[in-house]
Order: sequence, then C-alpha cells, then structure tokens
Amino acid sequence: MATKLKEVDVVIVGLGWTGGILAKELSEAGLKVVALERGGMRTTESDYSVPHVRDELRFVHRHDLMQNTAKDTLTIRNNPSQEALPMRRLGSFLPGEVVGGSGVHWSGHTWRWTDMEFKIRSRYEERYGKGYIPADMTIQDWGITYAELEPYYDRFEYVAAVSGKAGNIRGQIQPGGNPFEAPRERDYPLPPLTTLLANEMFKTAANNNGYHPFPRPSANASRAYTNPDGARFGACQYCGYCQRFGCEANAKGSPHMTVIPIAMRNPNFELRTHAWVTKVLKDSSGKRVTGVTYTNVLNGEEFEQPAAMVMLTAYAINNVHLMLLSGIGQPYDPVSQQGVIGKNYCYQTGAGATLFFEGRNFNPFMNAGGSSMTIDDHNANWDFDRGKHGFLGGFTVAGGFNTALPIGYRPVPRGTPAWGKAWKAATAKWYQTAMNIGASGSVMANRYNCYDLDPTYRNAFGQPLMRMTFDYKANEHKMGQHAVQVINDIAKSMNPTAFNPATARTEPWTVVPYQSTHNTGGTIMGTNPKNSALNKYLQSWDCHNLFVVGANVFPHNASYNPTGPVGALAYWTADAVKRYVKNPGPLVSA
Repeated sequence: MATKLKEVDVVIVGLGWTGGILAKELSEAGLKVVALERGGMRTTESDYSVPHVRDELRFVHRHDLMQNTAKDTLTIRNNPSQEALPMRRLGSFLPGEVVGGSGVHWSGHTWRWTDMEFKIRSRYEERYGKGYIPADMTIQDWGITYAELEPYYDRFEYVAAVSGKAGNIRGQIQPGGNPFEAPRERDYPLPPLTTLLANEMFKTAANNNGYHPFPRPSANASRAYTNPDGARFGACQYCGYCQRFGCEANAKGSPHMTVIPIAMRNPNFELRTHAWVTKVLKDSSGKRVTGVTYTNVLNGEEFEQPAAMVMLTAYAINNVHLMLLSGIGQPYDPVSQQGVIGKNYCYQTGAGATLFFEGRNFNPFMNAGGSSMTIDDHNANWDFDRGKHGFLGGFTVAGGFNTALPIGYRPVPRGTPAWGKAWKAATAKWYQTAMNIGASGSVMANRYNCYDLDPTYRNAFGQPLMRMTFDYKANEHKMGQHAVQVINDIAKSMNPTAFNPATARTEPWTVVPYQSTHNTGGTIMGTNPKNSALNKYLQSWDCHNLFVVGANVFPHNASYNPTGPVGALAYWTADAVKRYVKNPGPLVSA
C-alpha cells in the first residue's frame, strides 16, 4: 500500500535540464515544488574531478551515468511485421540516469532551431507543392515561431555558457558566424573555442569548395564565466573527456552545476533521489491529474505524491512511456493513424569519413565537445534546392574531434587487419595523423515510426516495456547519399595520404552501435488535439494541469542537436505555468 504524502503545488518527474529549469523558476515564483529523480546525486567534486573522471571503462563502456537496461529498457523493431526484442545493452542512444540527466554527459552542442523546422509542412508546401511531401510522412507545423522562442534561446545560451560566433544579429550578417542562422538580438555570451589544426584544415577546404564554415556553437566555456544566475564556470581545459563524462572543470554547461543547485537553495524546493515514478494519477473525470505514484528503488517503499500540477521532464523516451503507462491521451495506431501518444518518433542519420595525412600531428587527445568547424549550407540555407535531390530536411557537415579516447579511438586505413601485429603498427602510425569529417542529418516523421507498449516484455516493476518501431525511409537515404557526396568531395580536395570515404546507409537501422542520443517525438506539440498531444505551451490537451517538456514534443527531428530548443522551451513553459497558476485551465482553446 502506497503512503500518501502531503500535496504540493508542483511535482517534477526527472531532474535534468528541463526539470532543473522548471524547478528553479517555479520555486522562485513561490510554488512548493518536489522533484523525483530515478538516479542518484552526483557532483563535480565527488564524481567528475581528476583523476577518477578520466575512466573510459567506467563512463564509456560500463555506462556509469546511464539508464540500467537490466531494470528498464525498450523493445526494438524496424517495422510492424517484426517481433520486437529487448535492447539488453545500451547502444545507439544513451539516456542519462543521474541528477542532471543527459545534460551531464552531453557534448554541449547548442543550436537554435528556426521556422524552417517550426513551420516545416507549410514551408515545403509553399515552395514545392503539397504533392512533394510523401503521403506517409506525417510532418506538421509545431504551433510556435522562432520570434516567440528567440528570447528564450538567448536566456538558455547565457545560462549554459555557450561559446560561439553569431552569424546574424538583428538581420545584419556577421563575418565568421553562420550566415544562414535566424536573426538574434545579441552575440553568444562567450567567444568560440580555440580552433584545432583539423578545424583549420576543414575551414580552408570548405571555403575552397564554396561553403561557409563557422565554429560550432557549444556549451563549453571558452574562458571563465559567471552566468546571470551566479553559477560559475571554469575555462575549458581541452582535456578530451567530454561526451559521456561529467566535466572536471565545470566548463560544460550542465544542470547539475547551474539551475539545480540554485533550486536546492530555495526552501520551496525538495529533491528526492532514487525515486522511480510509475504512474501519473488522474481524477474521476480523467481531465485532470492529481499527482504521481513512485517507488524508492533503494528500499522498495511506495508513495503517492499529490500535486496541483505535474511536470514530466525526464528523458524524452521515458516521458512518452509514462504517458502510455498512465493512460493519458489516445495511443497512436500507425494503421488507422488515429491517436497521438507514441506518434512521430524520430532519430537522426549521419555519415563520416576519416582522412590520413603523413607528416601531420593533430593531437586528437586535446579537444572539447564543440571542437568542430561546421557548414550549414545544406540545412538552414533555404536557397539550397532540395527538389532536385528529392528529399526534405537537411544536414550539417563538420571537421574536428570530440572525445577521441585512448581505448576507443583507433583510426586506421581501410584494409588494415582488425587485430595482430599489422593492426598495432597501423594504430601507432596513424593515431596522430588522422582527422574526421562527419555529417548529421535530419529525420522526417513517418506514420510507421512510433512507440507503443510491448505486449510481451516488462520492466522491474512488472510494467510493459515501451516498444520502438523505427527505420530510415527513402527520404533519409536520399539525403544521406547527398551528404556522402559533399563529405567526400571536401575530403578529396584536401589531398589526404589515405582516405576512408563516407558511405551512405543502405542497411536497416540497428540499435547496436552508438549513433546519437537525439531521440524525439512521441508526445508532440501542435495546434490541434487530433494530431498532437500538447499545445504550444507543452500543456496536455487532455489534462490541463499536466505539462510535458523535452525533445519528445518535437514533431520531427532536425540535423541540429536538440538541447537548444529543449532548454528554450523549458523557459517558455515556465513562463506559461506562472500565468497558468493565476487562472488554471487550458492556455489554448482546443
């Protein structure tokens, strides 16, 4: 029997970037807030300091900061005709499970998504006609505009200590930045990271090929910084341990050293760790939530936490799972295309090449998460004609390094034996002399890429696992083919000694190798409850006192990393909730 606790104003489920932002903002607004986090407390001092943070086995191979698949996982299949099987080990994506969530182990890449994404269906229909969009491609406008979100992007960038170079300030193109970005009110809070040799070589080659390279914006502080909330950042040490690691210098923008400590100093806020939420509760009408049930995973005690409002701010996948388990909203059926919960799951696609240069020393062990020079000519550039290539969406291309680790980074030319004396000799010869060029591409929503509850497999609490049905479609294959051509043309122009060319995907997607932790969709936002789960303020159409925040609200996935709009939308929603408490009810008419 669950112990019923005293009601609070807000219960937050999951304490990463979105939960941390909402915890800070709403407790400061005078609301009594409780946050429930599955994982344990981690700090820079005790967990991410030198020397123990530089443990590749612990953090990369044993997934110390990640979700435990022995307790909860997903089942995976490519299409509805297949039997889905459990993901027994983390691979393609890595959901975080500590205080700070995936915001602890991310690389820091921070992009502003624009009206090219927010108005995606209307933009493509206007330019190419309604017939250009495939019938099974379920993309839709988001119901929000870049102009509405711009101040919130700015706020998140200054909180997260983003380093970069603006390309468009109030409509004026800025030399050295991304000329295709939407206008911003001011520059990034910090200048770009120090460029590496690989960045400079890629920049020269990209310029020579007619492109517009710029330093990738990233929440890696290029110098010591104090953000507007008073959180203090050290300067990036270019230590090479970024992705999958906490930051030893507090140089990487992370909620565990910014918004969460500030919330924890507020007497209105309480954090409960090792608290696994199993269900969102509803009243008898089903139109209002009343709180959540959760279990203390350390001792098995069960609790009911009543609340006037519930905020689902866990990892994107887990937010969708909890909505399905709680019976909130109609589950999506890809055959009838009825329902909304589980709809429009999207991922990302990519390709990469490795270049080898005798006589060069790249020092790949010295890098930051954002140590990349990037081109956006095939993504945010609306003058790039997708029509002649037959796809929607776009891709960015970058040259540089990100977390080239001692065990995992072993670049050798194709044809090198996979083990033995020859492999060892090649590793020694080419380690210092190789660099990478890679593309990250968008994925458009498809009616058959979705989530639902698995009928067979269950988690540690006896609840159905969530089933993911996903594969790349013709659109992604066409885009990948063009991305590969761009990568290889740039690479060849650099005259490498040896060259492992990029290749386009032809095989079905598999969950086994790591690709990116950029899972989107499942509880998407929109303008109509018939095709979306949430309104523009991320408020549930079904239960007005439920807000769901994270990349799960994205109706499709872009080539950009998702954290920029995730952070901006968290601040946007926090302001909406402050209005909501004065007059509870739907913020948008259905």
